[in-house]
Amino acid sequence: MRNLQIALISAAFVGCGYSAALVAARDNPTDLKVADLEARLIRIERIMDNQSLIQLSTEVEKLRSENKALRGELDKLRYDSTNSDSRQRELYVDLDRRLQSMEAAPPAAALPPPVVTAAPPATASNAPPPARTPAPAPARPTGSDQQNYQAAFDLIQTRKYEDASRAFRDFLIAFPQSPLADNAQYWLAETHYVRRQFKDALPEFMKVTTQYPQSAKMPDALLKIGYCQGELGDKTAARASLQQVMKQFPDTTAARLASQRLEQLSQ
Repeated sequence: MRNLQIALISAAFVGCGYSAALVAARDNPTDLKVADLEARLIRIERIMDNQSLIQLSTEVEKLRSENKALRGELDKLRYDSTNSDSRQRELYVDLDRRLQSMEAAPPAAALPPPVVTAAPPATASNAPPPARTPAPAPARPTGSDQQNYQAAFDLIQTRKYEDASRAFRDFLIAFPQSPLADNAQYWLAETHYVRRQFKDALPEFMKVTTQYPQSAKMPDALLKIGYCQGELGDKTAARASLQQVMKQFPDTTAARLASQRLEQLSQ
């Protein structure tokens, strides 16, 4: 009989809730306490479940906020990187176009040789001054390697090629281990090439290939080596250098220009 009463109380509690269970168990204090404890346990479990859901929801919202912030930073980095690459590309294309226009220009007419006049006999009044002592070696330039490189590069952009040549030489002496040393060596060679000083430009371009074999300037340096050799009349060496560009660096602008120059040499 007792078991039947408990079963009825449990069924009433499950089917109709806590109030119905109390009605069924009001005649039995023990059953009433059991039902009350079960109801309280259910409420506690529900509270704990709700707190877990709230905490989980808070964590999810926090992660969403952090993810949104990270996406914003990533988009900004992508934008800055794209703009930086675009600016560098535009600068290089503009400079290369200006250099090519200088290369295509006819050489300036040679100046007439200076008139040499006989020197008057040496006397006490016109005796030559004593020999001057050599100037001391130039001091290390101030500023970082990046600042000095940019200053030398700016001279190329303003077509002050002789000053740029000295600036890049000073840079290579002062910062031989700089990550920009290979670029400096290449542009030093260019300062001679744009002035059609092919004999001086050729060994400087060769230094790029021998001293900086991993440089990004390798294709351009090899291309200009072939150009210099062709300008100096060594067509066999020029063809070999240009073919090397096409073999080692296919699908590059340097390879395309090498192919065009090879066609010109064939004609």
